[in-house]
Amino acid sequence: MAKRSDTLSPHDLGAAHAEPARAAHRKSGFEKFLDMVERVGNKVPHPVVIFVLLIGVVILLSHLFYMLGASATYQTIDADTGEIEELTTSAQSLLTADGFRFMFEGVVQNFMNFNAVGVIIVAMLGVGVAEESGLIKALIHKLVNVAPPAAMTYILVFIGILSSIAADAGYLVLIPLAAAAFLSLGRHPLAGLAASFAGVAAVFTANILIKPLDGILTEITNDAIHLLNPSLSIDLTANFWFSAASVLLLTVAVALITEKIVEPRLGAYDSGETVVKRSQMTPEESRGLRFSGYAILAVLAVFMALSLPSGAPLRNPDTGALIGDSPFMNGLIVFIMILFLAAGWAYGAGAGTMKSTVDVVNAMEKAIRSLASLLFLLFVISQFLAFFNYSNMATLAAVNLGDWLEDAGLGPLTLLIGFVLVVAVLDLIMTGAIPKWAIFAPVFVPLLMRLNVDPEAVLAAYRVGDAPFNAVTPLNAYFALIVTFAQKYDPKAGVGTVIALMLPYVIIVFVLWIVLLAAWHLLGIPWGL
Repeated sequence: MAKRSDTLSPHDLGAAHAEPARAAHRKSGFEKFLDMVERVGNKVPHPVVIFVLLIGVVILLSHLFYMLGASATYQTIDADTGEIEELTTSAQSLLTADGFRFMFEGVVQNFMNFNAVGVIIVAMLGVGVAEESGLIKALIHKLVNVAPPAAMTYILVFIGILSSIAADAGYLVLIPLAAAAFLSLGRHPLAGLAASFAGVAAVFTANILIKPLDGILTEITNDAIHLLNPSLSIDLTANFWFSAASVLLLTVAVALITEKIVEPRLGAYDSGETVVKRSQMTPEESRGLRFSGYAILAVLAVFMALSLPSGAPLRNPDTGALIGDSPFMNGLIVFIMILFLAAGWAYGAGAGTMKSTVDVVNAMEKAIRSLASLLFLLFVISQFLAFFNYSNMATLAAVNLGDWLEDAGLGPLTLLIGFVLVVAVLDLIMTGAIPKWAIFAPVFVPLLMRLNVDPEAVLAAYRVGDAPFNAVTPLNAYFALIVTFAQKYDPKAGVGTVIALMLPYVIIVFVLWIVLLAAWHLLGIPWGL
């Protein structure tokens, strides 16, 4: 058996690592292509080295575009005020005096401003306690007992898609849980990881629930609509029917990709563990889960008291809103941390796995220690993103691509699909949904409205283009975390492993989603409520 990895391990079933054993079978051409992607991707230098090299490239390109006088003038919408602004953005060089000052003075602040760092640390304080107490293992045991084995993939993918309502919880909690659940059923854990990652990232913009992002995208869309028709507006449910259909279609698609493409390619996995069968929970597990349930109810009661009443402290003090811009939604990761901390501690007390507060503190410390290598990588990534944003190259690319598409003279449907493709390309280097939409909405919403395309359709097209490539771009703030999760089950896993795992999802989900969008538009089906 291979030596236990020291990388992040949000869930550990207590067995030694093992090399994945791949069953021999005749590989298709597509599988051979994915194998090649994995080999090439894993031969590239360590991710830290890659991002250091990319920093060098950004520095040189920033100066090149600065010397060429690259700039772009465009209209954008201030997400806070809703005001339409005309801005001119020019390339900024990192090799000027100002650029050197920015690189030298901003190192600490760049890292502190990288939101993913704080989110991961805060979440792992609670998740670490839940893991160390045995709560995660007991939950998997319970899930295996109650869920039909044939439905497990569909359940995990569906939950992954819905998890976008809770911001980053899907990345931090569901993905490692899904990998462990697959392992417990004797299935390849990387298949579980891939399926849940696809649900969380590649279908991020679709949901059957209203989430905070919907409010921001809707307001930006309305401001763009008012450029052409001040009396017309859409509401939060403008894409409800399309999103609901997308969730159902893509849940089935992602599950089938997992079972028909990803798992056969991965083959069997020999962990040296006993597969978890449907069995009676032990008295300790049952008591721990009961105590955990009491703790969850108590935490929910406290937060309901702090958020539901009119004027409650976790509501927006100016508007009274709970969903959108409110203390509750802005601090949602703290709620998730407290929930896992309370549930894990209570489980440990009930099951006898945690005897005192010292055990709780030790679990938290262990969780933070496991983040060391990841935090170093995130430090380097934070500098790359700060330098890249300073250069304004992403904004210049977005504006120029948008202008090119606008001037192409395409018909409504062709332009709609072209818009999806442009958004998808930009998503590889500019992953934030809000900044891209703030640039694209003032251009494409009025343009397509003039061609008798509903603004709801333009917003739906943006959702289609913005999500799928989240699963393969290393600029996704959590991509490095997914690589670390994968290394628990395959110590040799790297960037190429994850990209090869996710490419089938990205390609098929992207094509299916575009087909659904085109059919919805051509059939004239209402986009929302």
